[in-house]
Amino acid sequence: MRIGIEAQRIQRKKKHGMDIVAVEIIRQLQAIDTMNDYFIFVKADEDKEVIQNTANFQVIELPGKSYADWEQISLPRAAKKYRLDVLHCTSNTAPLVGNTPLIVTVHDIIYLEKLHFKQGTWYQKLGNVYRRWNVPRIMKKAERILTVSHFEKDNIQRAFPKQAVHVYTVYNAASSHFQAIHNANTLEEARKKFGLPNEFIFFLGNTDPKKNVPNVLKAYSVYRKGHSQPLELVMPDLQASYLESILSEIGDANLRAHIHLTGYVPNKQLPLIYNLAKFFLYPSKRESFGIPILEAMQCGKAVITSSTSSMPEIAEDAALLVDPASIEAIAHAIQQLTDDVQLRESLEAKGLKRAQDFNWTQSAQEVLNHYKAIAHA
Repeated sequence: MRIGIEAQRIQRKKKHGMDIVAVEIIRQLQAIDTMNDYFIFVKADEDKEVIQNTANFQVIELPGKSYADWEQISLPRAAKKYRLDVLHCTSNTAPLVGNTPLIVTVHDIIYLEKLHFKQGTWYQKLGNVYRRWNVPRIMKKAERILTVSHFEKDNIQRAFPKQAVHVYTVYNAASSHFQAIHNANTLEEARKKFGLPNEFIFFLGNTDPKKNVPNVLKAYSVYRKGHSQPLELVMPDLQASYLESILSEIGDANLRAHIHLTGYVPNKQLPLIYNLAKFFLYPSKRESFGIPILEAMQCGKAVITSSTSSMPEIAEDAALLVDPASIEAIAHAIQQLTDDVQLRESLEAKGLKRAQDFNWTQSAQEVLNHYKAIAHA
């Protein structure tokens, strides 16, 4: 087979969830499939080494001024030029022209449910408008739709009942470098490098409304006021100006002194922060999967996450589940894991076991099976 994989953004320095998923799937396919020919289509950026060419894998840089023209003009031209048997688009959207059989990974359809124009960056807002235009059209064109949880599969099938039989779940996983680190010197060096306090809660929040930053900070404020020895809070990749605007809105500017912003942390270095944390906080409003849940678990850390969307499906009983809309529930869970060592250790053990149910090799094999099914149809 001649297989094309759209991986437009994987060469950018600051990779996010969908980029990391694409990279892991490609790397695992390189390990398990030496027979078929692969063409990995990217937009040129800083990280040229993220995927290496091999005997049957070729990275091809395509031109494009924007995400849209790269996808709608350059990508279908490349699919035709390289005579592909199947084209796999990995990040929700795909080209509307061309006759190449198409598989699309639709990670979520949050942007079809509600558009947030008051929150998030302009890049996020424009991206959601583009997805809202593109995805319903792609649903009619694609041979198969892959998504990342049964929760999201059900959502997609309800939204697109005519395409329901073509929707399949392929779980994500956490990368293998997320693991417990026992070298005290390595951890202490990381603590100094990132300016981390001795004991802290780790929270991965950003400007995306689904990450629930305002409610988390309100809950953290309640927790600090009600606890005699509260833990500090560490948040990477968040602008101080955005944080301070939220703190102003919730009326607790004094909280700023107890929140540590590390700046962007490369994915390879995130395990250091997980390992140094007391526990991990992830009460999102909505997730289609929630890879950080498994990252924390693989690092041996207890997790607080939400009782909504896909998060109970991924965490099962290996995390403390809370209502993300309830400030009191989040604050109480933080207090529980701060004080209850036995509960924390129980969740750490369950999390290590639960994380073993997900792995990228299995995910890549399932994706390869879908390629074969389309190419041989």
